[in-house]
Order: sequence, then structure tokens, then C-alpha cells
Amino acid sequence: MKTTGIIRRIDDLGRLVIPKELRRSLRIKNGESLEIFVDGEDIILKKYSPMESIEDAAVKYVDSFNKVIKHSVIVTDKDKVIAASGVLKKKYLGKSITEFTDRSIERRDNFVERQKSTFSFVEGVEDFGYYSFSSIVSNGDTIGSVIIISIESPILEHEEKMAVILSKLLSLKFSVE
Repeated sequence: MKTTGIIRRIDDLGRLVIPKELRRSLRIKNGESLEIFVDGEDIILKKYSPMESIEDAAVKYVDSFNKVIKHSVIVTDKDKVIAASGVLKKKYLGKSITEFTDRSIERRDNFVERQKSTFSFVEGVEDFGYYSFSSIVSNGDTIGSVIIISIESPILEHEEKMAVILSKLLSLKFSVE
């Protein structure tokens, strides 16, 4: 475990303030949930990702969709790529999302890039190709995104719709869990 050198007091109501710099570096936004774990005498706080509860389903879905459309398919939560398939799987899986991806999720965007262009959905990875983006919204809250990426050929209309369908399937799967 890495020490931060930060010490905080717990107030009369049992609250603890997490410094703004730490929240910013860990991408913890106001209103987000944290999971609390106990390990012996240690209290561990972890960013809560509702998508983790459906990660197994997301992996199966992206593999199935990839077999049909033959493009790479990735699913993100609000922090990182949680499922990926296709030729870009190793390049994207587990990587943190960029500000662009985060903003697109928060705005509940659904869009397609039909002109070959440069894009970066995850930190440290830039590609040149086509893509379709669909936010995952469940119970009124944004929880992630589905992105279909093609390096070779443009995203067709039915493939764009498949990104939306997958985001709706994951949204429904989450609300059932």
C-alpha cells in the first residue's frame, strides 16, 4: 500500500474529508460512491463501479457482438475499460478512459464517426479509424459506454445500432442485478 502522508480527523458525525487533490488524481467526483472494505485493522476505500457487477455479462456480450460485426468492441465503466474483444482487446482492456470518453458518458452521448480520424478513448492509446459510441444509462444514471472501433472500414448504420443495442442490454442487465 502506498502512503500519501495525509492525515485527517474524523468529525463528530463520523465523516472524513478526502483532500481535493487526492479526489482529482483518483477521478472521484462529488456524489460518487465509494466501497468500504476492512482488512484486519485497515479500512480500505475503493471507487464503486456498478459495472463491475455485470462485467462477466459484458465480456460475453462483446465477444458475441465481435463475432457478428467483425469490429473491436469495448465496454467501459466511468473509469476504465472492463470488457474488450477483437484485434484491439490487449491494447484497450483495463486502461483508464480519457477526459473525452468521460465527458461523452456524462453527456449521455450516442454518436458515430464515419470519416476516418484520430481518436483516443483510453489514456496512452491513440488510433486512426472509425467508431461508434453509445453511453450506458441505467435508472437515470450514466454508468459507462459501449464503443465499436474499426481501423479498416467505416461503421455501417446497423453496426452503429448494435452499439446502442448493447448499451441498452447492459443497462437492463445492471438494473436486474
